[in-house]
Amino acid sequence: MDMKLLESLRGELEHFTRQFDDCIKTQPSREHFQRYVAGQLSDLPRKSVEPIALQARVPPRSLQEFLSIHRWDEGAVRDRLRELVAAHHAHAEAIGIIDETSFPKKGTKTPGVQRQHCGASGKTENCVVTVHLGYVAGDFHTLLDGDLYLPRETWHEDRGRCREAGIPDDLGFRPKWRIALDLLETAVEGGLALKWLCADEEYGARLSFRLGVAELGLFYVAEIPPHNAGWLSSRIGERTARQVRHLWKRGGPSWERWRIKDTGNGPSVWDVRAVRFRVREERVPGEEQWLVIASNVLEDEVKYFLSNAPKDTPLRVLLHVAFSRWHIEQLFRVAKQETGLDHFEGRRYRGLRRHLTLTSASLLFLAEQRARLKKKGSRSRSSSSKPPWNVSSMRNSRSPSVVAG
Repeated sequence: MDMKLLESLRGELEHFTRQFDDCIKTQPSREHFQRYVAGQLSDLPRKSVEPIALQARVPPRSLQEFLSIHRWDEGAVRDRLRELVAAHHAHAEAIGIIDETSFPKKGTKTPGVQRQHCGASGKTENCVVTVHLGYVAGDFHTLLDGDLYLPRETWHEDRGRCREAGIPDDLGFRPKWRIALDLLETAVEGGLALKWLCADEEYGARLSFRLGVAELGLFYVAEIPPHNAGWLSSRIGERTARQVRHLWKRGGPSWERWRIKDTGNGPSVWDVRAVRFRVREERVPGEEQWLVIASNVLEDEVKYFLSNAPKDTPLRVLLHVAFSRWHIEQLFRVAKQETGLDHFEGRRYRGLRRHLTLTSASLLFLAEQRARLKKKGSRSRSSSSKPPWNVSSMRNSRSPSVVAG
């Protein structure tokens, strides 16, 4: 955000940050809270502690101490953030989205850093991985919470290294799906109303994750790997489960063509099948669910989704939730490019957790201001947020082509 625009929003920013005053007891820390958020929203090329402090004309050490050792409750800030979202952006069809992101880091001192797959670069390198919960309500989206993925061998099993980074002794290795479920449980049990949960196959492949989501009362539409196996409900008597990628060698349900959304590169169009299915759970059929198979019309890509939504759920709704992951991908992009999500340079776990929470607060303010300005007419409605529609229903041709929406 350029400084002229940020300065024009100074009153709105002060009002926004004052809503967290009871989470941050001392006036100096409250002022640092506002400085940090303002710095993240500014046009600084690097949004780590030192440039933010220098721009605000305060000693960098004081802002670093605010992040790492000052006594304020980052958990309460996260809870207030969630309360604000629930109060101002509630939606009957609200979707929670789970995903992870990563950012390269040099050295060995940043909590959780090791050589591992880095999605930001698409290769194995020294990086940190964090797992996040996003929130989607109609056209509005933001990040709610995030936590660090702590690798087992290089961190969990080296408690001396963990203590040096301020990682509590009772915080050990958790697989990413467990971190995700912890974030989701905190949000739902804290009063956030969600109806749906969307996740990629890193999470959807885990039975324990899916069961945990269902126990929270949510409907999930989660991607699963092509090797996941089970039985079509119409063939439940068959002895051998089949992988979802091998369910039909020929024939099967008719493909329906759906225009999922419009993108900068043109429309995203998929051929889709949806059937009732029982996934294999410990060698026996689980409960009947939806299996949705989507094949990209223009690219060699097939996705498989599993959903515990009711039997009468329209396919349009299942697809809308399944393909909602673009929201969190955009949130990560904005958080890195505009609020400095990947600019953390500290060596303490608490500082990292606070940075993630403050970044979510900055992102919420940014999202709300953009929504306000958009409502005033400064921006046109994005067609990419519209629910998918069935191309087949728009034409009588047996092989429908994409037509303008």
